[in-house]
Amino acid sequence: MIPFSPPDITQDEIDEVVDALKSGWITTGPKTKQLERDLAQFVGTGKVACLGSATAALECALRLLGIGPGDEVITSAYTYTASASSICHVGATPVLCDVAPGSFEMDYERLAALVTEKTKAVIPVDIAGRMVDYDSLGKALDAASGLWQPANDVQAHFSRVPVVADAAHSLGACRHGINAGQAAELTAFSFHAVKNFTTAEGGALTWHSDAFDDDQAYKRVMLMSLHGQTKDALAKDRAGAWEYDIAFPGWKCNMTDVQAALGLAQLRRYPGLLARRHQLVEAYEEGLADANVTLLKHFDGDASTGGFCSSCHLMLVRLDGRSRAFRDELIARLAEAGVSTNVHYKPLPLLTAYKDLGFDIADFPNALAQFDNEITLPLHTLLTDDDLRFVIDAFVGCKQQMESEGLR
Repeated sequence: MIPFSPPDITQDEIDEVVDALKSGWITTGPKTKQLERDLAQFVGTGKVACLGSATAALECALRLLGIGPGDEVITSAYTYTASASSICHVGATPVLCDVAPGSFEMDYERLAALVTEKTKAVIPVDIAGRMVDYDSLGKALDAASGLWQPANDVQAHFSRVPVVADAAHSLGACRHGINAGQAAELTAFSFHAVKNFTTAEGGALTWHSDAFDDDQAYKRVMLMSLHGQTKDALAKDRAGAWEYDIAFPGWKCNMTDVQAALGLAQLRRYPGLLARRHQLVEAYEEGLADANVTLLKHFDGDASTGGFCSSCHLMLVRLDGRSRAFRDELIARLAEAGVSTNVHYKPLPLLTAYKDLGFDIADFPNALAQFDNEITLPLHTLLTDDDLRFVIDAFVGCKQQMESEGLR
């Protein structure tokens, strides 16, 4: 059985976690702070705040911008719920944008038309590890800059709607010489168990804008993540330093040192993990070249100049000319053959929570078309070359058998 996305854990990760357990620091402590410094260096930003999830990171980003009830935030209709639920969590109104025809990215012309005087942020989604076209996104927001109405001192630093990147998939990706984490005003990463880089659960927020003083923004996020408490456990551990205050009624979404220990070992290995993912994607592209499918492109030219290089998080495959019923049957047959697959994603308007908010999938035809024949194949660093060949052969064989049976 070929699993879909197991975590790649070695003795290095185990040793780091054991070290944390033996140290006496199992909540937020020195390993978390070290991981934040190391991630900031890896991404190329001044500060990184590690948190309990990417969802928490998105919420903190919106709160840093002062977004709340009465405000609107635009995100993609083709994404996981976290991109939109974070908007709901701060009391703002989610506005969904359809993707462009044949694309997993928002339609930027449609996006510009969705901007109103209430729009206070846009959350694009770096799906599968490929950074969105931030140049086109920026041009669309520039075109709508006349509607930008800043409502506080932080927002006043921007000349148009700020971007909060949902980069849950794209740690280590690059586009036009810019790293994921540097392209948007604020960026949220995920370190969930199925991600390229994992802390079991967890995430991080970084920012790249003159609107934020690094130290002040970091302090604000730390307060948000720990009930608004002015001292964390590490600061209170010093002799006589028990005294603290609650600056505001905050939340609880800090990262622990046990999680950070896992991340420290993962980050040391990450360049090699990315390189292996690139090899696997190239093998998929070669093996499926004649399979009458469309693969999401993970590489395009020189990423240091005009191209891009994905983090190769997911292998998104579209079954050209085939129906949702065909896709679902193929998933079932691949499971019988020993290959676990998935679908990324069910568009938000198909889900009860967003139907209840008034969204109708009929208004998002391009997102529906992308979903109907999308299948995600295993892509992880525990796959051997033989495993990958087995997956490709099973995929091609099952697909051809179904087509010979007249299934469409």
